[in-house]
Amino acid sequence: MSGNQTRVSAIEAIVQNSTDRVTVDYTGKPAKDIFGSLVFNDTKMKERLPKAIYKSLTKTIETGAKLDASIADVVAEAMKAWALENGATHYTHVFYPLTGATAEKHDAFLKPDGKGKALPQFTGKVLSQGEPDASSFPSGGIRQTFEARGYTAWDVTSPAYLYKNSNGVTLCIPTAFVSWTGEALDKKTPLLRSAQALDAQCKRILSLFGHTDIPMVSSQAGCEQEYFLVDNHFYHSRLDIQNCGRTLFGAPPAKGQQFDDHYFGAIADRVLAYMQEVEYELYKLGIPVATRHNEVAPGQFEIAPIFEDGNLATDHQQMTMTTLKNVAKRHGMTCLLHEKPFAGINGSGKHLNFSIGNSKFGSLYNPGDTPEENAQFLIFVAATIRAVDIWAPLLRAVVASASNDHRLGANEAPPAIISIFLGDQLTEILEQIAEGKAKASKKQGVLNVGVDTLPSLPKDVGDRNRTSPFAFTGNRFEFRAVGSNQSVAGPLVVLNTIIADSLEYIASTIEGATGGDPKKLNAAVNKIIKDIMKEHGRVVFNGDGYSEAWHQEAEKRGLANLKTTVDALPSLTDKETIALFKKHKVLSKVELTSREEIYFEQYVLSLAVEGKTCSRMAKTIVLPAALRYQSELATNATALKAAGAKADTTLLTDVSAKIADLTKSIDALDKALVVEKKTVAANAKHSAEVLLPLMNEIRDIVDALEVIVPDDLWPLPTYQEMLFIR
Repeated sequence: MSGNQTRVSAIEAIVQNSTDRVTVDYTGKPAKDIFGSLVFNDTKMKERLPKAIYKSLTKTIETGAKLDASIADVVAEAMKAWALENGATHYTHVFYPLTGATAEKHDAFLKPDGKGKALPQFTGKVLSQGEPDASSFPSGGIRQTFEARGYTAWDVTSPAYLYKNSNGVTLCIPTAFVSWTGEALDKKTPLLRSAQALDAQCKRILSLFGHTDIPMVSSQAGCEQEYFLVDNHFYHSRLDIQNCGRTLFGAPPAKGQQFDDHYFGAIADRVLAYMQEVEYELYKLGIPVATRHNEVAPGQFEIAPIFEDGNLATDHQQMTMTTLKNVAKRHGMTCLLHEKPFAGINGSGKHLNFSIGNSKFGSLYNPGDTPEENAQFLIFVAATIRAVDIWAPLLRAVVASASNDHRLGANEAPPAIISIFLGDQLTEILEQIAEGKAKASKKQGVLNVGVDTLPSLPKDVGDRNRTSPFAFTGNRFEFRAVGSNQSVAGPLVVLNTIIADSLEYIASTIEGATGGDPKKLNAAVNKIIKDIMKEHGRVVFNGDGYSEAWHQEAEKRGLANLKTTVDALPSLTDKETIALFKKHKVLSKVELTSREEIYFEQYVLSLAVEGKTCSRMAKTIVLPAALRYQSELATNATALKAAGAKADTTLLTDVSAKIADLTKSIDALDKALVVEKKTVAANAKHSAEVLLPLMNEIRDIVDALEVIVPDDLWPLPTYQEMLFIR
């Protein structure tokens, strides 16, 4: 096929789509009975484990106590029996290497018995430790290619689960992944370390307020996941989406998102069927998804869970991304998790709702009815303000990627300047403390909508701010800068660690000021909050984060504006960062250095793939179409002249000029793609400053040709088609 024949065939196939879809029916088995059915959760452990073993295991899970290795065989036997009853044939240690993806190696339960038969085997040793090849995962210099040994270690705090497909069942065991020399090669290990650091410092603060017998305190997370859906017929017609996850070319459609009619609109039946099956699969895995809706951009949607423990939420988030992709295929669609798959259209983020708490206290960010009198709450907020101000560049670094730069560098939801939105009430309280003492605060009001049949609505004391990267939203903070394709482990590691560091500073200061005398506590608390607001209040901003005025104001305040990954990643190995993570035993200097190198390398590789794809598509798809049109125009002009008519060659001249410019830009990009610098950081800088501008230059020309070349010649599915045809 040539020209738009591929596009026409794709559209016809979509219109006549008869893809068999899984029917989700809750009438036979309610959602509450499905929830967690594929998880070796607390209920199943209690049923299947001896009482003493169950108590020992749950003590580790609930309190962070050291795991008793002697119980592993009993747990393994119970887990194996449950898995086999559900049809499992294999097991795998699931881990999250520094690629950001999910990794797993499947092993069969069956082992030959030497007599011509086979028996299922699964021991405590196998449950507790695996040994995947570590040489083929990125290590940033920690391991050489010939040094292959690495270990996976059972994470008892994240329950095992079953993964089912049409041909079988696999027992999946969440694990950490470390090198033979003990360094973390994954996302989970530093997350678990940072959780320990946060727990220790939270307990110090809580004990100052007279609390005893404090259960384990952990970060809580709920991740709003945005994504796009594209029909598979279009996906397979776009080499750029296949290779890069985004469109490298595409002129904006006449109608995009300017009417705001897609946001929260009625969900198309095909998409709703997909969403319902996604939720069905996630319910079985015990993932508490609660929200689904159309997002701002056409073709964009969102799914969101309720809060869970940070480590479990991270695992569930990875499982959610995998499920979104897998289920889409069954519905004849592709799920795009790239942060900016369509230029000029809203990109996708992963808003990380973050809190700290436990079963006894709930959220420690809960202000109560009179937050000005809730000193404990104000201390945790002050610690967060101090942490975000000091470590803003580090927060920017852990959400940095080639794809997320399209949002953050372009000041889209949110800008690259890390600031905190507190809202009117909380800002007023903290400003009063900074000036002397908090006396009162704004109270919740009632909103009368002016219709007698409608109820009066409780009115929050402050509005929300969608332009803020780090916004207080009532009883939690929302870190809005995380990319839609990213693991939330990195942001959680940093948030846990920097807040633990600020809590340690506050606890030590208060302990020094009070000398253990509780009568001096109030004065010490007021002073530390006052000092923090005076020194770090610059990071609080309740206005429009997209405005140019804020960029100028942020510069005056001394806040960093790190627009690109190349700008941001060096923060990972600042001497202050190294000291911070060493102090709290979260990451060593070697581990931090390796991460900086890996993330630079991923940036370089991403732009290299984009550059090569851009060149190939421009040369083999776009340029031939433009040349055909140029030939048609030239033939037409020649025929007119031969007939004695005057030919208008304005369009021919324009098309010819664009073809010449495109050829020149492709040649420049091809030459830039083979340039090799001495360091990975230098290669990243070359990618950002040379490759990306050249690709944008080619895009401008191609997009200009798209609106000139006749539709019957244009070979690529357009934005109009991909975004609006379901």
